[in-house]
Amino acid sequence: MIVVDDLHKHFGGFHAVDGASLTIQEGSITGLIGPNGAGKTTLFNVIAGVLPPTSGKVTMAGEDITGLPPHTLFSKGLLRTFQIAHEFSSMTLRENLMMVPGNQSGEKLWNTWFGRKRIADEERALAAKADEVLEFLTIDHISDERAGNISGGQKKLLELGRTMMVDAKIVFLDEVGAGVNRTLLNTIGDAIIRLNKERGYTFVVIEHDMDFIGRLCDPVICMAEGRVLAEGTLDEIKANEHVIEAYLGTGLKNKVANA
Repeated sequence: MIVVDDLHKHFGGFHAVDGASLTIQEGSITGLIGPNGAGKTTLFNVIAGVLPPTSGKVTMAGEDITGLPPHTLFSKGLLRTFQIAHEFSSMTLRENLMMVPGNQSGEKLWNTWFGRKRIADEERALAAKADEVLEFLTIDHISDERAGNISGGQKKLLELGRTMMVDAKIVFLDEVGAGVNRTLLNTIGDAIIRLNKERGYTFVVIEHDMDFIGRLCDPVICMAEGRVLAEGTLDEIKANEHVIEAYLGTGLKNKVANA
């Protein structure tokens, strides 16, 4: 589904992504790991159009999408979430989800005068879909709560819910487990697996929790210093000497070797 070919992203003299090449297979849940500063989030940002690449190429289903802006990629079904959730804090969870689909009738001034019935019908359909999504994610009991009042883990579920309000094809999840308790992390993992198996979502997951990666992801890709260091199953990655050496510099050898 996604092919990244010799991708570079430089910030002055710093090469955050330095010739990364990888392939994401359709229907997979691919894990992306590596020590802090390996270039994982920058890679996500370039693929998702948040940052322009310095050089290199990204294709999606054979189409060159290099440097396309996020809203264009969104319309093609490529979505990403962030380490810190970006909710509308004063709106309810249901309202947050209803905001997601683009080209809504109510966005046009003309329709607010002459298309009120169309707007009302559309909003009822969106509310029903939002309720279905919240039920799927097991947070329907707080659908009327303001998003700014819910926990960090529930905000991550809400972020995942946004991808369900449109026809997502591939979703990039950036540290979905950061700051999330184990119970909610298991709930998030269950939702990702169901979306993959039941709805055909392709996922790419940045995560430092090796148990979470091991439960969800095959294959696993390891980055270091802006490059792809190794790819394989988690067991193969844990046994790779280059991977262990990359983590050793940050004192994480045991985290990789004993995960």
